[in-house]
Amino acid sequence: MADGTAEKTCAGCGRRMTPRKRWARSFDEVRWCSDACRRRGLRDVDHDLEAAIVDLLDHRRHGATICPSEAARRVDPEGWRELMEDARRAARRLVAAGSVEITQQGRVVDPSTATGPVRLRRPGP
Repeated sequence: MADGTAEKTCAGCGRRMTPRKRWARSFDEVRWCSDACRRRGLRDVDHDLEAAIVDLLDHRRHGATICPSEAARRVDPEGWRELMEDARRAARRLVAAGSVEITQQGRVVDPSTATGPVRLRRPGP
């Protein structure tokens, strides 16, 4: 049972979810933050973007960053602009998994509330 302080991450968009009154009895079973995320689900392109982010970071020196657009370009060189929000969603899921940090101006930011240009890097030691 949720105690009001527990948080989870949406399986779709990677944003932080806090317990809601209607989820009081079933918060452990909740996977999606909204009906939109539930309907969209996870598609093959989402997994491809996550893999592209991890691969790009694996080939950079420690501490180096990438832009989510680099992963989108790798997955779809022609239609990468349409994948930008999907790339940010993939990055947020990787943050929740602990394998990526999202930064702005060199500082780690909360992926659930970050707006504007972001960079991705491996977590520091």
